[in-house]
Parts: sequence; structure tokens; C-alpha cells
Amino acid sequence: MIKKIIFAFFASFFVIIIHAQELNCNVQINSDQIIGSNKAVFNTLQKSISEFVNNRRWTELTYANAERIECSMTIIVKKLDGDNFTTEIQIQSRRPVYNTSYNTTLFNFKDNEFDFEYKEFDQLELNANTITSNLTAVLAYYSYLIIGYDMDSYTRFGGTPYFQSAESIVNAAQSLSYKGWKAFESTKNRYALTNNLMDEAFKKFRSFFYDYHRLGLDEMSINAVNGRAKIAEGLPLVREANRARPSAIVIASFMDAKSDELINIFKKSTEKEKKDVVQVLTDINPTQTTRYESILN
Repeated sequence: MIKKIIFAFFASFFVIIIHAQELNCNVQINSDQIIGSNKAVFNTLQKSISEFVNNRRWTELTYANAERIECSMTIIVKKLDGDNFTTEIQIQSRRPVYNTSYNTTLFNFKDNEFDFEYKEFDQLELNANTITSNLTAVLAYYSYLIIGYDMDSYTRFGGTPYFQSAESIVNAAQSLSYKGWKAFESTKNRYALTNNLMDEAFKKFRSFFYDYHRLGLDEMSINAVNGRAKIAEGLPLVREANRARPSAIVIASFMDAKSDELINIFKKSTEKEKKDVVQVLTDINPTQTTRYESILN
């Protein structure tokens, strides 16, 4: 795997390459809004989800323990009616930047339509052919997206097989009564996100996603000017994709993950590069104009 080439510490003679699971996910259940309920069920649910996500092999790739993808899933329980949970979930994943102690956020997404049924001590299972649980379907969907985004950051279009797996879950979930899976419900749901990722209109954006990380961030520890220039060069592709599909969720998610990072990167660039970047960023996300203009200060 390309990560073994990129990170020197993976070359240590003491690293034993095993068929480890792909994800190292911190799962948190926030039940503060639920009063007078049996809190034990939330602890059990948190443990079950953590085991389901982290102990399952999602791919046929070979991972070392040090290569597992750092990510988090925070589930906020808004309502509990018997075994029926009304929640929202925040997903974030990140990966290390070459030759630094810095971790860059790859994926940052909040899903407000995560409802499911769960009985304490239920075994969480995933049927590859038929979806019987919205809980495991959503967890699997985001697990594949996390892997897809990670792979896209190391290899151009390397995440495609995992985005396709997520898309297959979307297709299989069309018969479910739960929200978040259908095209007509929203332009910012699970269907929309996967549809964007697989849309030809966003192919240049996905290519830039690779450039941003491998040829931009990973290069900056060696040559900050060149790495920064590569990112600046590709930002108009994000604007182009946003203009082609205004308010596309895949672009909004990217900006949520990268806005702070972009501001920090370009505060140290040339005056011309600063002005060009601010113009592009404010065009993509005009609601954050004031923040982007801080690059000029």
C-alpha cells in the first residue's frame, strides 16, 4: 500500500504487517438530551458500534496497526421511544501529513437523519445483499466513505471502489422507510453525497483532492512554496465544480474540512497568491468571506 512508502516509520524492521482492520474509530454516544432513561443502553450501544466499525474488515487491503485510519463518529441522541432512536451523527476522518506531526482532516460531515432501532445487547450484523438494519447500513456507508476519502488522498481516484460500495448500500436502502437514502428527500443527504462523488462533474475535484494532499500538503515539509502553489493552482477546480453544481454537498463538506487549514496555509504566501486564493474561496463560499479575508492580514 502506498502509505508504507510515504511514511518512514512504516519501514521499521519492527513493524509486523498483518491483515489488520482499516479503521481506528473513536465512537461517542451523547445522551444528554434524554432524561430519566436507562443510561446503560447508551454505553452498550457505544461499545457495540465501536466493535462493529473497528473490528470488521472492510476491504481486502493489508494494513499495519500504525496505518489504521484515524476517525471519529459522534452520535447525539435527540429522542428515545422504546427501542427507536432519533439521532444525528457527526463523522470526521484525518490522516497524517508526511514528515510532520500534523493531521489533516479529510472528511467532515454531519448527518441529521440518523434514526434506527436498537435493543440492548443486539448483535450488530451487516448483510451484504439485504439491508435489515438502518443502524448498520449507515455505519457501513460512512466506513466505506472514510476509507474512500483516505485512499483518494494517497492515490488519484483510489477511493472509487469504496465509494462504489457506499453507493451500493444507498441503492439497497431505497426500500427502507428511514430518511437519508433517497434522492427526492434532500440535496445534502447520504444519497446526494455519494451521487456527487461518483458524478463525472466532480472528477476534476477528486483529482485535485489527491493533488491537495500528496503534491500539496505532503510536499510542504520539503518545499513549502511549491506545495502551497500546487494547492493554489487547483483551487479554481473546486470553484468550477461548485459553479457546475451549486451548493453541492461534496464541495460543502470539503470546505467544512479545509477552511481553517487553507487560511493557515495561505497566510504565509505571497501577496498575489493571497489575493488570488481569497477571490476563489469567497466565490466558493461567500458566507465565509470575512474569515477568508483574514488571509490578507
